[in-house]
Amino acid sequence: MKKFDEINIIPFIDIMLVLLAIVLITASFISQGKIQVNVPKASSTVAFKSDDLAKLLTVTENGEVYFNDKPIQKEALEKEIAGWNPEQKVTLKVDAKSAFQDFVAITDLMAKHQIKNVAIVTMKDKGK
Repeated sequence: MKKFDEINIIPFIDIMLVLLAIVLITASFISQGKIQVNVPKASSTVAFKSDDLAKLLTVTENGEVYFNDKPIQKEALEKEIAGWNPEQKVTLKVDAKSAFQDFVAITDLMAKHQIKNVAIVTMKDKGK
């Protein structure tokens, strides 16, 4: 019987690379949020780390408002925003087909409470 002098770790490395790929793909789906909206296209965009922005406001095509992926009424949202620090970072994700009035209502609420650190989510226009 032949004695093994070394261990072949190539199959182990292959398995670890597959697991790494699965984790990276899954993480990219999780970071985009649970509420699916078609964000508007823009010719220029600025990348940011999503973990830096603690508050996420989403407006769907039908005008439904979500706060951190949970539905919220506009009156309750105003009470929530009133308790925020004016330096609070906010991500605003509005569907491209929603009424412009929905966008204006949300930004008006934030302006009323001096929230100025707002990032608007868009998709880079690939045609330009």
